[in-house]
Amino acid sequence: MRENVDTRTRIQEIALKLFVEQGYEATSLREIAEALGVTKAALYYHFKSKDEIVTSLAEDRVRTVEQLIAWAETQPRTDETRRELIRRYSDDLYRGRHQEVMRFFERNQTALKDHPVMEKTRDRMFKVLAFLVDPEDPTAVRLKHSMALFALHASWFILRDDEISDDERRAAALEVALELVQR
Repeated sequence: MRENVDTRTRIQEIALKLFVEQGYEATSLREIAEALGVTKAALYYHFKSKDEIVTSLAEDRVRTVEQLIAWAETQPRTDETRRELIRRYSDDLYRGRHQEVMRFFERNQTALKDHPVMEKTRDRMFKVLAFLVDPEDPTAVRLKHSMALFALHASWFILRDDEISDDERRAAALEVALELVQR
């Protein structure tokens, strides 16, 4: 069983690398199999299509966001809960290969815009936003609180060329996000 998990992980890693380098639409299952040094049939054992690979790449992220939503549902709607939600979300962004998956989604937006996993991801993000935004707040406050999540994600795209460490990038993004959710 461990070998299947390792093979599946290797497939995801290679596919992700090729999807980012060549684009989702320009990468074939044959190319993924060749890069892995396996037959296309061996690849099919784990994934029947590129869509299945994309879904598997997003599953961990969706699961993590769902856990955060479940936590938030048990908390009072306070400023401290909002700040803790931002801290937890920030922590989650720096686990696993989230940055590579986000880069993949960013570079392949057009090809993936109608993919079912994107709709599921958007739905979960709106649920997270519901804990940050109070419908009674003025429009500017609702926008400001929503932008806190964007600040956490944007640090990878806006600060990507700067020569700063991931820790510095994360700290700066968290600082900005926490400022945005203050009342």
